[in-house]
Parts: sequence; structure tokens; C-alpha cells
Amino acid sequence: MDRHQAWLLLNSHMKNQNLLRHCLAVEAVMRGLAKLFGEDEDSWGIAGLVHDADYELTKDDPSNHVVTVVSWLREKGVDEKIIHAVFAHGWKFVDGCPQPQSTMEWSLYCCDELTGLIVAVALVRPDKKLSSVTAESVMRKWKTTSFAAGVDRSQIELCQEKLGIKLEDFIGVALKSMQFISKDLGL
Repeated sequence: MDRHQAWLLLNSHMKNQNLLRHCLAVEAVMRGLAKLFGEDEDSWGIAGLVHDADYELTKDDPSNHVVTVVSWLREKGVDEKIIHAVFAHGWKFVDGCPQPQSTMEWSLYCCDELTGLIVAVALVRPDKKLSSVTAESVMRKWKTTSFAAGVDRSQIELCQEKLGIKLEDFIGVALKSMQFISKDLGL
């Protein structure tokens, strides 16, 4: 599956613009992390792009989230590394999803929630732009657990143990990656 095919798959199942932007943000962060780790940016990006492709279909039945998109990916003969990353990002939320194992899997699991926190920080800036967000400003909001209260900070913090990246550095990579596509994100 190439990026164009992944985009078509995503758009055939997802119409909500905010969800599409979330998937674009995760794709960008996964590409940034792949570059950091010297891995294949295209396959990591595709995993990020399609990770929630079934969300609109399964939001009322979360037990099928991830399971559904994995079946679509298998039908299309997608690389198992991508499938495993998408499947493992449901760990702790969907019964039967395995704990992430590989660097790619942990990267997707850890960055998924972080994109929402970064967007929330941008939205409280006077200009509502990612360009005015810094890793330090995200870290300041990090400590206020009532801010973006739905963000599971413990999931993001696993970047330190599982990826060997300090939290602030992880946030920095994610933020820079998202800033690179800020127009696509509407921020």
C-alpha cells in the first residue's frame, strides 16, 4: 500500500474533518519518528495515517475498533509490520490487541494521544497556530491535568521507557512534525 492508497482507504471510511486531521497529524509524527530512528518513513507514515480509519464506523462499538481496520488492511495485502502497529495501538483499549513490541508499534502507541495534546495547546494560543507552540509550552500544560483532561499522559510517557526518548524531546519531534504540515491541520 502506498500513501495514496492509504489516503483513499482512510477517506472512504472517514468523513469527519477533525478525525482526518488527527490521522494526518499522527502520520506526520510517525514520519518524524521514523526519521529519528533511521526507519522507513513511508511505512511508518502509512501506519499513522490509517491507524484510526475505522473509528467512525466503530465509535459506538469500540470492541471492533482496530479489529475492523486490520481486516481491511489484510484484505489489501498490506505489510504485516504496518498491520501489527495499527493493531497494537489498541492495546489496553480493545480486547485481544497485543502489547506493542517493536519501535514502530511503541511509536504509534505513544504519539497517538500526544497529537491531541499539541492541538489543544495550539487552540488556546491567541493565534491558534502550531507555529507559536513550543515544546516548553506543551510541557507547561502537561502538568495541568485538567487541561486536555482526556489525554492519557501515561501512554505518552512510555516514550521514555519503551523508545528511550526523553518526554520533552518526544514532544519536540512530534511538534516539529506537526508544524511541518500545519496548513493541512488547519493550524
